[in-house]
Amino acid sequence: MSDILRVPVGLGDRAYDVLVGPGALAAAGPELTRHFPRGRALLVTDRHVAGLHLDPVSRQLAELGLRVDPILVDAGEATKSWAGLEAVVNALLDHQVERSEAVIALGGGVIGDLTGFAAAVTKRGLDFIQIPTTLLAQVDSSVGGKTGINTRHGKNFAGVFHQPRLVIADRDLLATLPERELRSGYAEIVKAALIGDAPMFDDLETSGAGVLDGSRLDGAVAAAIAFKARIVAEDEREGGVRALLNLGHTFGHALEAEVPKDAIRHGEAVAVGIALAFAYSAHRGDCSTDDAARVTAHLRAVGLPASIRELNYATWKPARLVARMRDDKKNKDGRITLILVRGIGQAFIDPAVDEADLLTFMETQLS
Repeated sequence: MSDILRVPVGLGDRAYDVLVGPGALAAAGPELTRHFPRGRALLVTDRHVAGLHLDPVSRQLAELGLRVDPILVDAGEATKSWAGLEAVVNALLDHQVERSEAVIALGGGVIGDLTGFAAAVTKRGLDFIQIPTTLLAQVDSSVGGKTGINTRHGKNFAGVFHQPRLVIADRDLLATLPERELRSGYAEIVKAALIGDAPMFDDLETSGAGVLDGSRLDGAVAAAIAFKARIVAEDEREGGVRALLNLGHTFGHALEAEVPKDAIRHGEAVAVGIALAFAYSAHRGDCSTDDAARVTAHLRAVGLPASIRELNYATWKPARLVARMRDDKKNKDGRITLILVRGIGQAFIDPAVDEADLLTFMETQLS
């Protein structure tokens, strides 16, 4: 257990820990098994993750005295749907789940979001445990209690806040990730630094390669989670400062909505969104062009895209992207809300962006 980093998420009687590092699953021990009084663990995963991790994870859980009953769904964003939710809820009920039992989400953000939502609504609420298998999910979606599905109106438009009881961010589960997926997760690590931790960004500029090759991964994951945990503890339901965690996401979600499902990675869209947030802030005079250039250079240095053009999709239309941003969940009183910056580590919320100016800016990005 000495190599495992423990990050608390302070939410009173709903507080929980995130265990970070190699062997975190095995180290969880009684902390994990107490959530399964019947000696079995209902585990939701997708068929791709199952092929990689279901057997070894089941063996580790068996060593802790737990029998695994898996619930398999298709991989990809399309599973985060009303039909996908219904399928998981019905499967839990088919297994005669009891309210004393927790449900395990084994997978990336899609599985975590879907399983958490299903747990929240099945029998008016089951506990669930996150075992994220992607870097993106480990540092972002597995922590904070946002669950949900996509609708025809947009990404994550149906869901609830439902906190997990434990998150196990085991580095060993990342060993099968392609490099592109690791880089996608890195976007959420650097996002945390850019929101409110300038010294962390300084460190990432010199150690980003070490994070991606694994030599400095655990510390970076724990730092990003700790940053998010502090904000979640202050504003669990996104009524104020938690909205800052959406730096880059309003731009990024618009980009994702304009391409076929799974054509670009979420972290790639967020990386471009972060670069756009800095560029738009510089365009408005909120931050220096030097800071914007520094962020763009770092994203490219670690292999992430930093402009819309780099996403290699031919039919981007500025007006369409702004229209997508107009539908964002954070918007209020018919005005677009953006997370912008006054500099590195100095994010702020602008609840009433000038839409005409935003459109002009987006046109310059695609001219």
